[in-house]
Amino acid sequence: MFLRISILYLLLLIPQAIFSQKEYSITAIPDDLLDNANAVVRYNETDVTINSRKSMKIKKKRVVTVLNESGSKFIKAREFFTKSSKVKDIEAYIYDASGKEIKRIKEKDFREASVSEGSVISDDRVLYLDYLPSQYPFTVVYTSETETPNTAFIPGWAPMEGTSVSVEKNIFTISCKDDLGFKYKTYNFDDTIEITKESNTKLGLKVERMPALEREDYAPSFEKIVPVVLFGLDKFSLEGVEGEATSWEVFGAWMYNNLLTGTDELPKSTIEEIQQRTKGIEDPLQKAKIVYKYMQDKTRYISIQLGIGGWKPMQAEDVDRLGYGDCKALTNYTRALLEAVGVESYYTVINAGSEQESLHEDMVSTQGNHVILAIPHNDDYVWLECTSQNAPFGFQGNFTDNRLALVVKPEGSELVRTHQYKVEENTQHSKGQYTLNGSGGISGNVNFVSKGLQYDYKYRIEGYSDDELEERYKNMFDNIGNLTLKETKIKNDSDKTELIENITLEGKRYGTVSGNRVIFAVNAFNPYNGIPKRYRNRKTDFERTFGFYDTDEIEISMPEGYSIEAKPDDIVITSKFGEYEAKFTVTETGKLKYERSLIVNEGYYKKEEYNDFRQFFKEVSQADNAKAVIIKQ
Repeated sequence: MFLRISILYLLLLIPQAIFSQKEYSITAIPDDLLDNANAVVRYNETDVTINSRKSMKIKKKRVVTVLNESGSKFIKAREFFTKSSKVKDIEAYIYDASGKEIKRIKEKDFREASVSEGSVISDDRVLYLDYLPSQYPFTVVYTSETETPNTAFIPGWAPMEGTSVSVEKNIFTISCKDDLGFKYKTYNFDDTIEITKESNTKLGLKVERMPALEREDYAPSFEKIVPVVLFGLDKFSLEGVEGEATSWEVFGAWMYNNLLTGTDELPKSTIEEIQQRTKGIEDPLQKAKIVYKYMQDKTRYISIQLGIGGWKPMQAEDVDRLGYGDCKALTNYTRALLEAVGVESYYTVINAGSEQESLHEDMVSTQGNHVILAIPHNDDYVWLECTSQNAPFGFQGNFTDNRLALVVKPEGSELVRTHQYKVEENTQHSKGQYTLNGSGGISGNVNFVSKGLQYDYKYRIEGYSDDELEERYKNMFDNIGNLTLKETKIKNDSDKTELIENITLEGKRYGTVSGNRVIFAVNAFNPYNGIPKRYRNRKTDFERTFGFYDTDEIEISMPEGYSIEAKPDDIVITSKFGEYEAKFTVTETGKLKYERSLIVNEGYYKKEEYNDFRQFFKEVSQADNAKAVIIKQ
């Protein structure tokens, strides 16, 4: 009897095993989802249940087929936890290419680690799958359940997780207690997204068959082109501290009263020192410059993700004593120092990064990944980056420019756009001269003065070693063969926020010798070679997040016994993407004077315009390679 039951039981299991093998086989993936993909998210289901202001449960089931080594980053079989946030369940199964189970990973087999590493200090920990595959492709089936009392951070929904990953099916459901003020906002939606709204507090989202996106040059940030949903509560809790987010003003007041109040006390000796340093100065900005320099010299940046959900800054007196802090701590410390000398300033929450991501004005919730300081000045603000030891006073650069940020005040908190660097601010002016010789060699010097965002990309080279500078300039002047750098001088004028580079060089191979002639490209020091990549079928719109303005004045001398036989014609190129002009003038002394200007505009453009965009820069590059001919008399 026992034998019969066992055989029957095994027979019942066989169809299930066959089904699983077929379900997770790579052959079951539609062909269009394999194109341009390093991984395929076969199934991703997230269920969020908010039972109260202090209780949120999240269940996940995720099936990912990893096609190659580059696709491993999309496994995402991990959960973070703290003393208050718990991992209730976690498990994973591994299947081979045919869908056969090859490994089961139970909770005890997951690796546990602290999030603290290097310059990051945190009390968060993580459970993660540590699996080294023997071959590709393979499939991971991952399930987890977590519980947290923090309802300030509700996971958003972004089914497209990056480039080179496709999505077969993604389902997201969320339900919430009625009286918490549940809200959500959708971005970049189309009719491929299915929304099911059962009530004001229960929502379902589903998408199927999203092919992988190939990374394209000049593509906008992902948040601008793929479906995203943000969720929030009017009434939330963060590590036991209850908060409200009915408006940005209310949310900012909550931050001020619960996260900042009582954190700005300083030792009496420090107050006396900073007051002495600013004694006799009436101008608030001049005082602020002295305070900022004092803070930069005294502290260094370390990421500290402690406090109330990682959002509360450490005490200013602790920063003063220890000499380090994260963006929250250093900003709050600078705020306290300024308060000690009578200068008003405000703690400001922002999304930092080169992609200019604003806080979402139409969705009041806990957003932002960075903190800076705002000093009111002439109906505007001067912005301070307090994590840098060498950034000039009031200079933002592209890390925090041109985006909405929350200026936190006890009353009247507001979203404010940070400084937008206009094209005419992002300048590089070059002035120099070079001499050709009859063998096609070149020797000369050039002076570059860079401002705005062009300064931002360069000012750190002040600290480069001689070897690093040599490598930089040999790459920069790679159009000159057998290059020797005779002298390089760097001056960082932080008061004017401009970087000055003086370079003296020579190269044995630049012009081409043809009989008694030398043919050479006139623009030796600043040719534009950045022709955008060609795409036969551009998939995404494109964007330039900042523009710039270059001007060049170069004088070219001929070797003795040579004169100019031919020079390029003057040229003007105009487009919605920018403007270019070059002039070539033979002086009375027989030299060639070269004057050039290039304006590149910022902007967001439709993909249908990409070929015109590319054509503009192709023409600019061709004009910058225009050749002159000198002949021996």
